[in-house]
Amino acid sequence: MFKNRVKTFVLPFSICFVVAMALYPDSKLDPENYSTEGLELDYNIKEDLALNSQSYKNENTTTIFTPYLGKSFEGFKEALAFKESRGNYFTVNTLGYLGKYQFGSETLKLIGIYSPKSFLYNPELQEKAFVANTERNKWILRNDIKRFEGKSIAGVRITESGILAAAHLAGPGSVKKFLRSSGNYNFSDAYGSTVRYYMKKFSGYDTSFVKPNKKAKARI
Repeated sequence: MFKNRVKTFVLPFSICFVVAMALYPDSKLDPENYSTEGLELDYNIKEDLALNSQSYKNENTTTIFTPYLGKSFEGFKEALAFKESRGNYFTVNTLGYLGKYQFGSETLKLIGIYSPKSFLYNPELQEKAFVANTERNKWILRNDIKRFEGKSIAGVRITESGILAAAHLAGPGSVKKFLRSSGNYNFSDAYGSTVRYYMKKFSGYDTSFVKPNKKAKARI
């Protein structure tokens, strides 16, 4: 009996409340009157990911809260992008390399992109291109990953993510030469970044998301 009375009261009240909010969207609500305290809540995010967060202050000293990507694949992408272009989709460097991940036009052709200008102004395509190029590099380097992962070469512990990052910098051929020469062949780009440096800087990320694909293409 009591439960039936509660339902009879609560349901009309809830409907009236929703209607009132719809009719008067600008009305002010005191958030202190509403609380989840004491409720049993369910979440669909892992606790360790929820706790791994960081905050920083911008130039206006406003505290900004951001998720901490850690060693995830997203963390790998964003760390590499920051090194390449500080995450700027629309930048072109002095050598003509394009976008957030600094692609050259010849590499773009390998993954099915023939218009550098269109590529530069399409962030979604740039993200697709990064994944496709990484999939292609992982296929080319699949045997070297199996052979050298976990070993130490030139003072660097070799990991899959380090290999893939170095391949993004110098191409898979230069990475093969570095690994198979025990680090004696160490390609350096025009700005002084080397295969060894990328191997070390981007080691230990989880790149298992990337599947080896000889024919990977970037499509949207």
